[in-house]
Parts: sequence; C-alpha cells; structure tokens
Amino acid sequence: MNLKDTTLYKFLLVLLAIASIPALFGGVMEPDGALYASMSKNIILFKDWFNLYGRGADWLDKPHLTFWISAASFKIFGISSFAFKLPSFLFGLLGAGYLYRLAKDIYDEKTGLISAVIFLSALHIITSTFDVRAEIYITTFTLASIYHYYKAHQNSFWHIVAGSFFAACAILIKGIFVLIPVFAGFIIYWLFTKQYKQLIKPKWYIAILLIFVFITPELYSLYTQFDLHPEKIVFDRTGVSGLKFFFWDSQFGRFFNNGPIKGKGDISFFLHTTLWAFLPWSVLFYTAVLNLFKKKNRIALAPESIMIWASAAVTFLIFSLSKFQLPHYILIIFPQFSIITALYLRKLSSKGLKTFFFIQNIIFILVIALLSALAFFFGCENPYLIIGILIVILVISFLLFKGVLLETIIARSAFLSVGLMIFLFVFFYPAILKYQSGMQAGNWLKQNYPTAKPAVLNYIDAFSFDFYAPGEVKYFHNYTDLDKSKNLKDLVIYIPEQELAKLKSEYHAEILKSFEYFHTTKLTGKFLNEKTRPQVLEHFYLVKIH
Repeated sequence: MNLKDTTLYKFLLVLLAIASIPALFGGVMEPDGALYASMSKNIILFKDWFNLYGRGADWLDKPHLTFWISAASFKIFGISSFAFKLPSFLFGLLGAGYLYRLAKDIYDEKTGLISAVIFLSALHIITSTFDVRAEIYITTFTLASIYHYYKAHQNSFWHIVAGSFFAACAILIKGIFVLIPVFAGFIIYWLFTKQYKQLIKPKWYIAILLIFVFITPELYSLYTQFDLHPEKIVFDRTGVSGLKFFFWDSQFGRFFNNGPIKGKGDISFFLHTTLWAFLPWSVLFYTAVLNLFKKKNRIALAPESIMIWASAAVTFLIFSLSKFQLPHYILIIFPQFSIITALYLRKLSSKGLKTFFFIQNIIFILVIALLSALAFFFGCENPYLIIGILIVILVISFLLFKGVLLETIIARSAFLSVGLMIFLFVFFYPAILKYQSGMQAGNWLKQNYPTAKPAVLNYIDAFSFDFYAPGEVKYFHNYTDLDKSKNLKDLVIYIPEQELAKLKSEYHAEILKSFEYFHTTKLTGKFLNEKTRPQVLEHFYLVKIH
C-alpha cells in the first residue's frame, strides 16, 4: 500500500476505532461490568447521586466517578448496555488521543501515531472495550494528567489546573494510588536530570492542593453515607469510616493485605499477564525493555524518556509487590508500554526488522489458526463464515502490506487486532453470553413480564439480572426476608437450582423459565468444548410467588 507512513497510521487508528464499535451493542459481562452497571442504574432509580447501593445494600469499594459517568449516560440515552458502554468507548479513544499528543510533544508525530496504534490494538484494551472496566477511565485520566503536567513545564497555569483535574478524576475512579504513575515519573526524571528546583516550585504544591479540592465531592459522599452513620453494617461490622477506607484500607490495606478486601500476591503475576495482555506487541515490548539496559540505547533517546520509563517501572513494581492483583490493573501503564515499544520499533536495524517481521507474521498466523479452531471447538454458529472472515483479513493485510518494513509490521499487527475484534465482538462474546443467565433472565422478564417485581433469593452475585431486569431488584438474603414480601403482587424471584426444592415446598411457586449459567469470565476447557459443556453448566430459575 503506497501511503505516506503518517497517513497509514491515521488510517489504522480509524480502522481500529471502527472495529471497536460492535462492542457497544453487546451485553454487559459479569462480574465487574454488570455490577457497576446495576449500581449506576440504582442512581437513576433512587434519584440519589451520593449514596451507592449494590447487591441491595450500602456499597463501599470503588469511588463514585465510574458510576456517575454511567448514570449520566443513562440519564441521556436511557438505561441500556449501549448507554453503559458508550462513555468507556469514548474515553478509550480520548486516551489514545492524549497518548498521541504526549508522544508527539516529547518525540515526534510519527512516534505519537505508532504509540496510539499499539495502544488501541493491544489485546487487553480490546477486551476491556467490551467488558467495561474502570481501568479504561483510570488509564485515560492518568495519561491526561501526565500530559498536562508535562506541558506545565512551560509555565502555563491552566495546564496545572487541567493536570490536577484529571489526576483527581483518576482518584475518583480508583483511589489515591493512581498518583504513583502520575508523579513517580516526574520526580525520578527531575532527580536523574538534576532539576532539583522543580521539587520546590510552588506550582506543584498548588497542583496537589487542587487535586484535593477536586476530590471533595467524593469525600462528601463517603462522609454522609458512612461516617455520619456508624450504625451501618459494612464488611460484616459497624463503625466503618468511608473516609478511612478511601484514604487507607482500599489502597494501602490491599497492598499490605491487612484491609477488609484481601488477595494473594505473586511477584511474577504481571510478567506473564503482560505477555498475553499486550499481544500482539508483547514480544516487541519485552525486547524493548531489555534493550533499555544498554546505556548507548538510553543515551540516544530524549531525556524526557526517563519520565515514561520510571512511571511504568515504579507502577509495575508496586503492582507486582502488592498482595492484591488482578490482570486489568496493568492497563494503567499500557500507554507507557506503547511509547516504549514504538520507540524501539522506530530504531530497529534491518536485521531487527527481519526478525520481528518473521515473529509478528508467526503470531498473526497462530492467532488466526487458534480463533478458527475455537470457532469449531466452541460450536459457534456459522463457523465457516467466521473462518472465512479471519482468512480474508489475513490475506488482505498480506497483500496490501509487503516487504520487510516498519510499516508492514505495524499494519499487519493492527489488522490482526481488527480480526480479533470482529471475532470477539460479533461472534464469540454474544455466544458465551447466552450462558450469562442473569442477563438472559432479566431480558426475558423485561420482554415477557414487564410489570414483574424482580427479586433475588440467597444469591448476592446476580449482577447482570440486577441490571437487565425491569425496575429495582430486591435482594432476599434469607427466607425471613422473603416472608416479609411474599404477598407482593407480581413477585418474581431469580434463584439458583439448589434453592428450588425448598421454595416449591414452602411457597406457592410457579416456574416461569429456566436458564443455563456459566461464569463467563473464567472460561475452562470443558466449557469451551461443545461436547463437555453440559457437564459444567449450572441452572437458574425465574419463579413467580403467588
């Protein structure tokens, strides 16, 4: 394809953005996405923007901004999966825009464009576009904050304000730990380049003060919901302070594993997570990181590169040492990973180009073969159509982009990601969501029994049912709770199979419909295999109480 390289990269960015659009029309996945969607729905139903409710009770974990953004979208477009996914999709594109601007200002336009292409085509960014996660928002907000603080070196007060606003937004998504990827890079950069005076400049202390000003809505919300009501039972105890949880337990408590929410840490977790999460660029990225250990390679780059490396390295190290680890945390430093990879790609020798030309082509062919096999193995509808589309994408990319060139490597890798998006968003995710029983039950109820009063019995993780069912969903944590509401007109209860016999024996219960269930974000070989799938499926029921 005879296109000027910058035009090619712009074309690839547009193509990646368009290929992401089908994700907007898919279902909301459990657990996190559906939980956040149901809580945002409650904001609209209860007309209460300061108190968060999930699973039928006061909810204390993530700060409010994720839910405020989704609820605002519901207010505009109505309560739907499209309205829930749209803000995340748009903020992901905004993040790519800020990544382009940062890399362009530090290096040049070409590096900015390549970085943005790498970012939008990374596997975990693709899956997070469908499975809406708070980390997409954090990634964009931290990156925007870094960009504006970088511009603030030019003594623009408004960039200080903008940087602090976006840093505060990141805090309002996840907590104060997000300041580490924002400030660690700057501090280490100043120390390495002997810019010690930057550490005492008033503007940076004004920036920190502004951050605290901008997070006051969150502090007010937590104080009024929890600190003013010590009688509330949270984490199975009373006297829980929302402010203490925000500043300590949710962040340092997780890191030291002494808070109410605990995990099990593995220092190598994010090393192997990055290997699959940053596909198809992970081999290039790891090579780029190893390349940074050579002094001559570091000297050749702009001094501001220290800011990029340090931000990524410090955050990665803290994540690795933490006792609470989840794969999507790594998304926060994907922009830095993208810049590091783009810089390495741009300085590849002809020998290096040949090596990675071969490696990226092998990755392309292997992924296409794997997806094709999965289409048959899973029992997708129209498997030959899926395979045909994947092969057409492979052939087109190999015909359009030829030669051992940087542009060829990047374009073919981006086309692989486009194929992956089409496979996931159009075929695979819709197929597995047939087994997300809460969503199927909620949609069935909305279409066939819109006047129902939905409830859940003895099952607190019915997130997708909570979101998709019409109106407010009640949670009955035991049969005593059910007895208090059993005479409610049009009461329909969503229950796991183990509760069915007792419910039918003690109440006048009519089964309306049954649904097959599997935890769709924890795929196993037996579930993916069409022949063994029935062995691992659970069953849920919609039961009307007369």
